[in-house]
Formats: sequence, C-alpha cells, structure tokens
Amino acid sequence: MERIDQAARWLLERDNFLILTHRRPDGDATGCAIALCLGLRSLGKTARIWANPQFTPRYAPRLAGLTTDAPAEDDVIVAVDLASESLLPMGGESFAGKTQLCLDHHPSNTGYAVETLVQPECGGCGELIWDLLEAMGVDITPAMAEALYIAVSTDTGCFRFSNTTSRTFRTAAKAVEHGAAIAPINRVLFEVKTRGRLELEARVMANMEFYAGGKVAIGCLPQAWVEELQVTEDDLDSISGFPRTIDGVQVGVMIRDSEPGKAKLSLRTAQGYNASAYCARLGGGGHAAAAGAAVPGTLEDGKNAILQVLRDAHVI
Repeated sequence: MERIDQAARWLLERDNFLILTHRRPDGDATGCAIALCLGLRSLGKTARIWANPQFTPRYAPRLAGLTTDAPAEDDVIVAVDLASESLLPMGGESFAGKTQLCLDHHPSNTGYAVETLVQPECGGCGELIWDLLEAMGVDITPAMAEALYIAVSTDTGCFRFSNTTSRTFRTAAKAVEHGAAIAPINRVLFEVKTRGRLELEARVMANMEFYAGGKVAIGCLPQAWVEELQVTEDDLDSISGFPRTIDGVQVGVMIRDSEPGKAKLSLRTAQGYNASAYCARLGGGGHAAAAGAAVPGTLEDGKNAILQVLRDAHVI
C-alpha cells in the first residue's frame, strides 16, 4: 500500500481485528494500538489488542477493556509500529506469518505482512494512525486523542528529536483540539523520575565508556541493578537515550541483559550517523537517529559486537 486511503478502505471492508504491538512496547506502539482499537470499535467493528505481557503499568488504565490473550481463528491481524517479526511480543511468536496488515513508520520494515503501509517520514507511527482514523470517518474522542498524543510525543522525545516535523506538531495540535489533556501527560512522561531511576542513571554514568574522543558513549545496564533498585519498565522509559544526553556524544549506545542469554542494544545518533545501518549489521533496525538490535550473549558480548560494527563503519 502507498496511501492512507487504501489502508482505510481495507479496514472498512473487514471486521474482527486483533492488533499487535512489538516486544517491549513503547508509548508510540501502545498509543497507536489503543487509538486504532477505539477507532474501529466506534465504527461498530470488533477490535481487540493482543495482551502483550510487557505492557507497563503506566498505560494499564488506558488499555482496560481493550486487550485479550485469547485470539480467535478468524481474527484479522493488524500490527502497529512493528517493523519485523523478530520483534513480535513475548508469547506471541505463534503470530509469525499471520499478519495481514502492518501500519508502520520504520524505514527498516521487512515487509513481513500481507499488506504494508509504511510512512518513514512520520516522527511517530501515531501520525499515520491519526490520518488513518480521519480517512475512515472516525469521530476522534479525547481518549483517542490522548493515546495518539502519547504516541507522537514519546517517539519524538517531547518534540526534541530530529524526527519531529511540522506534521508531528499538527498531529499534536489536533490532539489538543480534540480534548487531549497534555499537561498531566507531559509531567508523567517527561518530567518525573523516581529515586530508583536517578540512582540507576548515576551507576550507568559512573561506568560509561567513551571512544573516539568522546563521540561514542556506551553504557551497560545490568538486570541485577534493575532488580536491586526495584525500578520498573516505566522507570526505564527513555533510558536508551541517556548516553546521548552527554555533551559531545554523537553515537550513544545502551546495552541491557533483561532477557537471559541476550544483550539488547539501543542506539541513538546525531545527524551524520546512521543508527539503523549499524543495527542492521546485527540483525536489527529502526531509524537513522534511533534503532535497536539484540545479540546472543552477555553485556560484554553486546559491547564487543557494536564496537566491531562501529570500527567497520570507521566511527571509531
């Protein structure tokens, strides 16, 4: 698919939707799923969100009544913000090969679905979903507007990242016009940090490694620290971008071992560096400014893997 109206017509012609989000769903994936589910239901259609076990408590009230862990044989599976089947949610591996429509904004999308609409110019997938709801004739409610404000604001770092465009701001403005209460959302998402999160940042900073004269920063976040400090995934929101907040850092890498036997890498890069290309060398992908990958092994294995990629790319 190349146009929003094609996806809108496709959805209007079908029913019984099951919406998938990616592993470790962020605000964009979660917000898009909520808004799309509510929008389809408002048109009299049956729509549910797969109960991703990694949905965090922060979004639980907004997901209430929308999720299911019991898919049906006749479900029409729609994935949002999910670039590759390698990112299918934990427990949802059986959905491989079954996605009928993917709505995404990642240029690295692998085209795994039967039908795919990718708009890489979107700062967040929420921009695409907003236009899609309008094209379907949905009367956008405050709940939908807030979900999509969460989507676009989180994926652009509260409109600070380079992927922010005029379309992003227009989507946010329309969200406000449709009743989104953004002040409390912004405080929860972008201002407040728990003491555990601050202690975690201090530890990561104390152990940060720098390369190429400070242009590259690599931080490791052991799961043991997460458990010791009793921080939640909500506390860890945006931790991936922490190395890039350091003055002079052009390529920031955060590595976690939250899944046994696997090192998860998150890259954030400045203009002139391509996080997606680096992560693609490790089987991952994303955007030029933000991407991720996972490699087998320990934190040290993950560090060595990305260091080799950056050496091959002449970054260090």
